[in-house]
Amino acid sequence: MIKSLIDRHKKLWKDKFFSEAVLFGFLLLIVSLLINYVAVRFAFREIGNATTDILLDNLPLINTDIIFSEGALVFVFFVIFLLFLKPKTIPFTVKSVALFVFIRSAFVIMTHLAPFPDHIVPDLDSLRYISLGADLFFSVHTGMPFLMALLFWDDKYLRRFFLFCSVIAAVTVIFGHLHYTIDVFSAFFITYGVYHIARKFFVKDYKFFTSGFAAKDLI
Repeated sequence: MIKSLIDRHKKLWKDKFFSEAVLFGFLLLIVSLLINYVAVRFAFREIGNATTDILLDNLPLINTDIIFSEGALVFVFFVIFLLFLKPKTIPFTVKSVALFVFIRSAFVIMTHLAPFPDHIVPDLDSLRYISLGADLFFSVHTGMPFLMALLFWDDKYLRRFFLFCSVIAAVTVIFGHLHYTIDVFSAFFITYGVYHIARKFFVKDYKFFTSGFAAKDLI
């Protein structure tokens, strides 16, 4: 199995279409992360007031930091490992994530609500590079697992796993009072749109993701 996986990687990385698609995908991801960096700092500088919320006003505050912080890291490593096992899914997945980050950055610039007054404080220091607490709309923790579910929808086990992760993340940020209700529920609808925009923008990558064709056949 390991030898077969290594051979698959060697064959794919020798393919010009695949290697260029992966390189371009990671360049897009880096650019989107830089835009996100600027967006969250702009939102922090322009931070407004907190507001009332139908769920947060009525639900108790629970320390969900271990899921919010460490759980998120485990999720990221799982996705990286999954892409390593399924290398032909790398180009479309990376580009879809980059599009997700870029679109969310646009929403972050538009909306500057302050965090809910009563909320937990995540202890994962590295989060400061991607969030400063004022970039609430929409929830990455909810949307990203849902995006993975849409990407791997044809695999029922992965689909169920990622949907479960998305629901758990939604519950985590709600009970931790880390996101407003609208941040969480809108994430599903916006992410669904992101997925379909990605399919329109990255047609060849999507076909390669879903087909058994060689990359050169899609040029």
